Amino acid sequence: MTSKLATHRYLEAAHERVVIFDGAFGTYIQSRGLSADDFGGPELEGCNELLAITRPEIIAEMHSEFLEIGVDVIETATFGAFAVPLGEYSIAHRATEINLAAARIAREVADSYSTPSKPRWVAGSIGPGTKFASLGQITYQELLEAFAEQAVALIQGGVDILLIETVYDLLGAKAAINGCRSAMKACGKTLPIQLQITIETNGRMLTGTETPAALHALAPLGIDMIGLNCATGPAEMSEHLRVLSQTTEMPISCLPNAGLPRVEGTEAVYDLTPDQLATYHEQFITELGVSVVGGCCGTTPAHLLAVIDRLCPNTPN
Repeated sequence: MTSKLATHRYLEAAHERVVIFDGAFGTYIQSRGLSADDFGGPELEGCNELLAITRPEIIAEMHSEFLEIGVDVIETATFGAFAVPLGEYSIAHRATEINLAAARIAREVADSYSTPSKPRWVAGSIGPGTKFASLGQITYQELLEAFAEQAVALIQGGVDILLIETVYDLLGAKAAINGCRSAMKACGKTLPIQLQITIETNGRMLTGTETPAALHALAPLGIDMIGLNCATGPAEMSEHLRVLSQTTEMPISCLPNAGLPRVEGTEAVYDLTPDQLATYHEQFITELGVSVVGGCCGTTPAHLLAVIDRLCPNTPN
C-alpha cells in the first residue's frame, strides 16, 4: 500500500530531478488487437478500463513493459473509470470494482520493480469524462461525487499520486480536486494531487480558457503539481509551458501526444518519433524547468526509452 514516505519521495524527486512517466494506455491496448470477447461482449467493447477485470494480465503486461525500460511512474488504467463515462456502457455501478482492480494491479507490478535506490510510483489516473459541467451537461455535485467515488477506490488500491489529467473544463477540474480531497479525508490519507490541463491548437482549453487563467483559477485549490497533457504534440505545448514556468513555483509536468494525429482509414496515426520526443523533453527540462515528463496518446515504450536514454543515461532500470 502507499506510504507517507513514498508520497514524500515523489514530490521531493520532482523538485530535485527529472521524473519520467509511462506512455499511452489506449495506444497500448489498440496494439494488442483485442476482440469484443476480451471486454466481456460486444456491448462493452471499447471500454478499456474494464480490462482490469476481464483481462488483468494485459494491464499488468503494459505496466511491466514501461517499468522494464526504467520509467519512474505508471498510471493506472482508469482514465474513464468513473460513473459518467462508465454509464455509457451501463456499468456505472462497477466504478469502485474497476478502480480497485486497476490500482491493485499497478501497485503489485510497481512494487515488483521498486528498489531503495529507484522507487516506482503509481499515479491514479482520473480523466475528465464526457460531460461538461460548464455547459450544464452535468451538475458540479454529480461530478464531485463521481470523482470522489473513483478516488476512494484508487486510494484503497494503493496509489501514490492522484493524477487529474486532460482537464478541459475548469468547473470539472474543481469538482475533481474537491472529489479527491473528499476521498482523502474519507480514507484518512494525504496524497499529492497532480493536475494537467489540455490546450487545443487554438491556444485555449475546450471551454475557451487560456493557460494563465487556468493557473490562476486552479493553483489556489491546493494542487501540488501542474502541467499539460494530450490534445497536441510537444511542439504546440512550448509556449504554454513557458507561461507556467514563469508564473508558478510548483513542479511542472509535460505528457504530450506523439505529435498531432492524422487519420488513416478509421485510425489516428501519430508521427513523432522517439528521438524527437526525447529532444523536446530535453529542451523543456533545460530551458523551461519542467521536471516531470512522459507521454500521452500515440506514445509507446520505445518513445519513453528514448527519453530515458537521453535524460537519464546512467540510471539503472
